[in-house]
Amino acid sequence: METFIRYLLVFLFGGAVCVPAQILICKTRLTPARILTSYVVSGVLLGALGLYKPLVNIFHSGAAAALTGFGAALADGVKKAVDEHGLFGALTGGVTAMAAGLTAAMTLSVVCALIFRSKRKKP
Repeated sequence: METFIRYLLVFLFGGAVCVPAQILICKTRLTPARILTSYVVSGVLLGALGLYKPLVNIFHSGAAAALTGFGAALADGVKKAVDEHGLFGALTGGVTAMAAGLTAAMTLSVVCALIFRSKRKKP
């Protein structure tokens, strides 16, 4: 039963993040890129204020895997790097913290591009 509740919390948080984004896409003239960027920025702000870690503790991967989780991880990396390296850490901390995830995403994107052929959209 505990596993079911954990999965349910992950699903609910993911839905709570995705539904407003979909509404913004459908009802406003905002582009998906702007909405996604705003999610990352909100994650950075929540992470910098220390408000995102409790969400991850409650909602587990539902919060950690979302775009807001990416932003919070960037903020956490910057905080740690600034503590270790001073102001220079503000420039390197976010990239260092997310290096493995970014590398995996880029590598898998290249693999998918080599395996699959893209098709033009029909107007």
